[in-house]
Amino acid sequence: MSANQSVQGIESPFSFHLPTDVQFGVGSASRLGEMLLSMGVRRVFLVTDQGVRQAGLLDGVIHSLEEKGLHFQIYADVEPDPSLETIQAGAAMFQQQSFDCMVAIGGGSPIDTAKGIRVLAANGGGIGQYAGVNRVPAASAIPLIAIPTTSGTGSEVTIFGVYSDWENHVKITVTSPHMAPSTALIDPALTLSLPAKMTAATGIDALAHGIETFFSLRSSPASDALAIHAMKMIAPQLRRAVRDGADMEARIGMSQGSVLAGMAFNNGFLGLAHAIGSALSGHCHVPHGVAIGLLLPHVVAFNTPVRLEKAELIADVLGSVQKETGTAAELVGQLVRDIGLPQRLQEVGVPEAKLVDIAKDSFKSGMMKWNPRLPTEQEVLELLQKAF
Repeated sequence: MSANQSVQGIESPFSFHLPTDVQFGVGSASRLGEMLLSMGVRRVFLVTDQGVRQAGLLDGVIHSLEEKGLHFQIYADVEPDPSLETIQAGAAMFQQQSFDCMVAIGGGSPIDTAKGIRVLAANGGGIGQYAGVNRVPAASAIPLIAIPTTSGTGSEVTIFGVYSDWENHVKITVTSPHMAPSTALIDPALTLSLPAKMTAATGIDALAHGIETFFSLRSSPASDALAIHAMKMIAPQLRRAVRDGADMEARIGMSQGSVLAGMAFNNGFLGLAHAIGSALSGHCHVPHGVAIGLLLPHVVAFNTPVRLEKAELIADVLGSVQKETGTAAELVGQLVRDIGLPQRLQEVGVPEAKLVDIAKDSFKSGMMKWNPRLPTEQEVLELLQKAF
């Protein structure tokens, strides 16, 4: 990058906002009850899913609440890529009693569900009516504590909630500062039991958050710094965490990288991989992280000509970790292979006949406008065909 470009970047105005308090540390989730008691909380609405429950990840949290004499109600009917109906049902349960705090424990689905429930509790209606940017009229007085059990979505620190409108085969995104959790309580120990496939899928999503934010038209010196550091942490630790889930050092690194990437895209926003991924999951129910892994190498290649210096920096970061040379797209593709994710859409049951509809519906995503190279519908279709 030339000196002139560096000066221009420094002079360019930007803003950075993180409304969520971040508490990070191994074992921190076991202190939840103590934290809530100090806040004056007595009644807790706990949002999770059956996978978290069956894995025993609720046990320590529940013990912490019971130890401090706190009443709690569990809503565990959250599915992957939560539907509009799931948010509505959770809001109805929440409103049946008087709660003074909400806690979400799990991956992005339970955390996004809790965000949506809290919005409906404060504003009424259905979550679909708040789709878009800054359409949530009022904040909730109910604090939301988000406890992630994966290292990927970054939902514990973001102003976004993503929900599935299965009737229309699309995902909708609610974007508002009123969506952000009050506190992110990040305990890497909770990720130790995450299976290798889930570690890979959520981890590549976290890396994509760093890469897409770095490429984004809305990127800034602050989001760039977070994105670069997130990539530096995720690339080596993701391989280790997939290979050995009990590797605490790798789990700590992934948890740190994921939250930094979440902070980055909370301000810099995402791009083409997530726009297409949203349509792909909406039409074919491909898990989000798997969809991102399939698309990311092709999107990086597509964006490289208009962000050449940034692509070279990504290649430097990944190459130094992988001890290989190559373009950013090639090195991302190598990482996807190394962690065992699918590399072709046909491997995950996507019919070729669906590609035209997926390409068309990619443009329904607000993330498309932040991609540094705005594609045509035909170019998105060609990208999908390359990934097929």
